[in-house]
Amino acid sequence: MGNELHKGHRQRVKKRYLASGLDSFEDHQALEFLLFYCYPLKDTNEPAHKMLKEFGSLSNLFDAGPAEISRRCNVTENVAILVSLIPSLAKRYSLAKWEKKAVLNTSAKAGRYAVSLFIGKKYECFYLVCLDTQRKLIYPQIISEGTIDETPVYPRIIVEESLKHKAACVFLAHNHPSGDPTPSQSDIIATKKITAALEPLDIEVLDHILVAGENYISFAEKKIL
Repeated sequence: MGNELHKGHRQRVKKRYLASGLDSFEDHQALEFLLFYCYPLKDTNEPAHKMLKEFGSLSNLFDAGPAEISRRCNVTENVAILVSLIPSLAKRYSLAKWEKKAVLNTSAKAGRYAVSLFIGKKYECFYLVCLDTQRKLIYPQIISEGTIDETPVYPRIIVEESLKHKAACVFLAHNHPSGDPTPSQSDIIATKKITAALEPLDIEVLDHILVAGENYISFAEKKIL
């Protein structure tokens, strides 16, 4: 009897998703649904609640590594891997929506693209986004990854990568994991050094985008550049 009730519950959840997607699901219900595909027979309501309680939110849970999820929630490796895959899959999905030759000719387009680059990034990272003469995307080159609140940037590496990818112009992008996209004095100084290093090569720095979650600040829009 219990198995039949459980089976019926799963069918109702699947029908609900097929009819209206995940928007009407609460966080624990969405996680419960995801866990169906690791636990073919077990009731997943209890582990979903336990995992959310342990990490406090879906974002904290998804950002954790497989070993930490497995240890703190006492779940199998398969469960931990599936859950930890979400940010990386979301990033691939988001970047895949941009064509390889996408034209990033406005700060708004550059900002949206930069937000995609940092999905799932827990530490501060710095990207050099190389463009051709028509502002078409050539390649997003990651330059460095640092601690949770800083990452070193060396103008020499920026010059080398810009030449390697035959960039006509570039924009810079880095994230503030703290959640505040406001540029620091060191951000401004680093941008000026990079601009000065590329200027003799006739490679223009179009913008510097600072990303915090889904928010960003453009140096060009703020007249900082």
